[in-house]
Formats: sequence, C-alpha cells, structure tokens
Amino acid sequence: MADIERLNVLIVEANQSMRGQLRSMLNGFGIADVNFAPTAGMAVNRLRERKYDIILCEYNLGEGQDGQHLLEDLRSKEIIPLNTLFIMITGERNYERVVSAAELAPNDYILKPLTPDSLHIRLLRALEKREAFRSVYRAIEAGETQQAIEGCAAGRREHPRHRIDFMRLEAELHAVLGHTEHAEDIYREVLAAKAVPWARLGLAKVLFAKKDYAAAEDILSALVAENSRYVDAYDWLAKAREASGRIDEARDVLASAVALSPHRLSRLRHLGSVQLASGDLESAERTLAEVVRKGKYSDFRDPEDHVHLVQAQLGQGRTNEAQATIRDLERSMEGLAATPVCSSLSKALYFSETGAADQAQAALQAALRAGSDLSAVSIGLKQELIKACLDNDLESEGSALVMDILRNASDEQTIEKTRAILQSRGCGELSDELEQRVHVEVKNLIATGADMVKSGDYDGAVREMMSAVQKMPGNPHVLFNAALALLRHIENRGWNDRFAAQARTLIARTRRLDPANPRLEAINGFMQQLSKKLNTRQA
Repeated sequence: MADIERLNVLIVEANQSMRGQLRSMLNGFGIADVNFAPTAGMAVNRLRERKYDIILCEYNLGEGQDGQHLLEDLRSKEIIPLNTLFIMITGERNYERVVSAAELAPNDYILKPLTPDSLHIRLLRALEKREAFRSVYRAIEAGETQQAIEGCAAGRREHPRHRIDFMRLEAELHAVLGHTEHAEDIYREVLAAKAVPWARLGLAKVLFAKKDYAAAEDILSALVAENSRYVDAYDWLAKAREASGRIDEARDVLASAVALSPHRLSRLRHLGSVQLASGDLESAERTLAEVVRKGKYSDFRDPEDHVHLVQAQLGQGRTNEAQATIRDLERSMEGLAATPVCSSLSKALYFSETGAADQAQAALQAALRAGSDLSAVSIGLKQELIKACLDNDLESEGSALVMDILRNASDEQTIEKTRAILQSRGCGELSDELEQRVHVEVKNLIATGADMVKSGDYDGAVREMMSAVQKMPGNPHVLFNAALALLRHIENRGWNDRFAAQARTLIARTRRLDPANPRLEAINGFMQQLSKKLNTRQA
C-alpha cells in the first residue's frame, strides 16, 4: 500500500470552514500535500494541471452541478486516471440520491458529520482496494484489455473481499471488447445471488448491444419503476425506445430523467435532440436554450448547441430569435475550434429559411472553408452540413462531406444515418456510388502498404500507411494497418522508439473506434513480443 504521508489530495468543497477542517484532519494523518478547489470548474482546471491520489468531493457544489456530475465528467473525459480515488462526502439527506443508482460510482462515500478516525479508516480502506486493482488499472490504461480481464478473474480469487467489484469491472471490459456473451454470463451470475441494480443495468446494456431492445426495455422499465431516482436507467430506457423507433416515448422518458437530474448537460442535450427529432420544437427550444445557458459556464461547452437551438427556432419561424442566438454563438464561444463552422452553418440555415438562397450558399461555402479538416466538429454536425448542402444545390460539396464521413465511420449506425440523409433527398444512387468509391479507396491504400511490406520496402510501407492515416484519421482499418506497418518495420529493421510510440497510439485509437475488433489482441501480443525481443533498454 502507498505510504499515506506521500499522498496528494484535492479537496473539492465550497465551504471554506469545511475545507479547513478536512485539511487539518489530513495533516493529522501526515498528509501535507493538500490542495483546494471551491467549485467544479476549478477542480477540472486543477486536475488538468496535475494528477492527484485522492479527491475528496462534497456532493453539493452549487453552481447547478453536484459531485456526481463532476465525477462523470472527469471519468468520461479521461481527465483523471483510474487509480485516482474519488471519495464523495455527503449528508444523510443526500445519501440515498447519491448511492442508490449511480452507474458510475465513486470509490467510496463518507457521511457527514465525519470524524478524523472515520475519515482515516475510509482512506485506508480505499487505498487497500486501489492496491488490489492496481495491475488491472495499468493494463486498462495501456490498452491491454484482455490482460485486464484476466487480472479481474485472478483478483476475484486473490481478493475475495472485492470479488463483486472485480466481477463488475470484468463484465464491463468484456462489453468493451464486444464479448457480449461473457459479459451477460457475469451479470447473470451476480444477479443469481442478489438483484443488484448495477448488474441489472449492465445486463440491459448488453442486451441493447445485441439489439434485443425489447428485453433491455423490460429490465430498464422495471428498474425505473422500482427506483424512481435511477437516472442512468432512464437514459438507457430512452435509448432503447429510440432504437425501436418510438421517438415520442423516448422523449417522455428523458423529460422525466431531466426533472430528477436537471443539471447534467449531456442529458439535457440528448433531450433537446430527441425533442427536435420528434418535431416538438417549442419544447426543444426551451431545453436547448437551457443547454446553451448552462454550457457558457461549463468547461465542456460546445458551440454545436447553438446550432441546434437555431434549428428549433427557425422550425417555428422565429427568425429574430435565431439571429440573436447566432450573435450569442459568435460572442460567447469565441476562440473554440468549432465556432467558425457552427456560426457559418447557422447563418446558412437562417438564410435558407428567409429565402436568401445566394447568401445561404455563400455561408455554407464559408462553413466548409472554416472547417476544412472538420476534425473539430461531430459526425452529427457534418450530417447537418450535408443536409444543408443538398438542400441548397451544393451536391459536390455535400458529396465531399459524405466521403469524409464514410472514410472515417467506425460504426454501421453512422453509415446508415448518412445513407438515409441522401435517400431522403432523392440521392440513393449517389449514396451507393460514394460508398463503393470509399471502399475501393481504403482497400487500395491497405493493399499498397501490404505489398510494400511483402517486397521488403518497410520504409515505403510506413510512409504510405502514415499518409493514409492523415487522409482517414478515423478509419479503424487504416489505423490498424498503419500500426502493423510500423511493427513490421521494427521486426525487420530493429527497434525504433518513435515507431513503437506511434504504433501504440494507433492501436489505442483503433480500440476506441472499434473495440470489438478481433485482431487487436493479436497485434498487442505482437508488439509485446517485439519489445521483449528487441528493446534492450526494456529488457
């Protein structure tokens, strides 16, 4: 276990007196490296600057955000590593709300009022558990997911006190790799002993991944009925109904979730997008206006929110309000990479609505110039750009955007939605043509690199495949084969630190985009083999 005196701690607490009490307690344990963040925003900034062993966070942070929201942001944005302990401090009145349903749970909860002895005991217990999971966390962060799964299986035997926690993590890792049957078996094993809410949610997510939406919905509906505060179950219930094409029912579920937890930006965004898709424009405008308002003061603000608000306003003919939103976008989101393209697209939508076709085309061309590499915007925004281009007689520009999406699409759902956009505008043949063109393009790039490797031109293969990565930075097939070209170079020309680092990065990116790729474990094993054989410094 780590020497407690060497630990560093961040206290996230708005109350100055409570901050002082916690520091005094920690100093009494020998922990001298203690820092403070009175708000969630300051906590994010502190955690981007350095790593902490422990975060002690008050549940009620004010500013419309609570400790659970902060934890979800920190984990989802990968701002803190897995071995950073996040311990929630909460009063009795909040305890049920905090612990009953959180899909992403803190490492521990401490109830107020707390004493030095109780805090000390809980810190030691959390550190002991972290030590049990340390090797698994290392494997996860190194991209060695299969190794992490094996570590969880071993952890079950070696640390029976934490058996259920190892099972939970093991099931989640199987799900990441697309091993749905293994994940399902673990969740059902847990549930055979006790009807644990998180295991029921996990099973529902596995069934959702298998596209068994009806079975997933049955579990999620029961969870919501039994525990009205299980907000994560509401989110997944909405997804299941959305996937089944019941958009109005998905909207109603999300509205209930937002009523329970009104401060989570991602949930509000989801509700706004579903309201927009269902044609409930008045409600969408209210929700998206709230998203924009909250987003201005968030570390995770997104100028795309303004675009969706403009769409809701224009859909109701509220052109004056849309103009005001565009001005606010340019003022409040200045300096963000996606702002120029979002601003230009919003203007194009406005000009289309007001009948200024030439100005709409000019604004769209400005949007495409502003986002020439389009790396700063989401797939969803690119799809909105495609719609606008096709609606304003810019077929070649729209086709280029389609090609960009198809080159980098990592899931069939993205391709299907893009295909549907073209078909809805009478461009079904164009969709087939572009898909075939991209398929041939990817196949030829990979084949060229492979031929160079076979002929012994390892330098040329690396150049060719790294050039392909620049053209298609989100295509998992290209990323995988570029990593393989780098490793073949190392295998035949000797160890190269730079190539090894590039290969690791490409493998990690492939895993994020295509976690179920069956070849990932093989290429990881190949890299480890080369490292042991050729990297003398590591040996």
